[in-house]
Amino acid sequence: GKTAEGAVWLNQDMLSADNYWQYWRNTDDADVGKFLRLFTELPMAEIARLEALSGEEINDAKKTLADQATALCHGKQAATAAAETARQTFEEGLSGAALPTLEVARAALKAGIPAFELFRKAGLAQSNAAARRLIKGGGGRLNDTPIASETQMITADDIGAGGAIKLSAGKKRHALVRAI
Repeated sequence: GKTAEGAVWLNQDMLSADNYWQYWRNTDDADVGKFLRLFTELPMAEIARLEALSGEEINDAKKTLADQATALCHGKQAATAAAETARQTFEEGLSGAALPTLEVARAALKAGIPAFELFRKAGLAQSNAAARRLIKGGGGRLNDTPIASETQMITADDIGAGGAIKLSAGKKRHALVRAI
């Protein structure tokens, strides 16, 4: 499988544990059983039970897949933190204090930074070109609002009530930008 940037990386520097967890959480329903067998160390009886789930219950199997695969690659602590971040972000609707966070000099934010550049620096795109394509395609959001242009300047005025700027690549990958 592939991420929006083209590859699933095992290296934390290339793909955060949060994004790795989310990749497995977004597995197609039809692939859950196969991936549980290939990418986890769960007993076959447990996999058979999870594979039999359907409807909304399949989401429990996907969360188990994400937890188990992330724990094998990044460790149990990282898997637990990624699951909690996802829960806070998607189930509680919070900005997720544990989201990947980029710290930027307040002076740089006051001057303004192009949106595509912040997306790359925040790890939401692997290159400036990928960030530009993401935003041009309508997948880039600033504080849950679509970004009009990849060259839109993001400034300190965009800092929300939580003291951060929330960047989103699609519906499921997010990062925070904080001024220091």
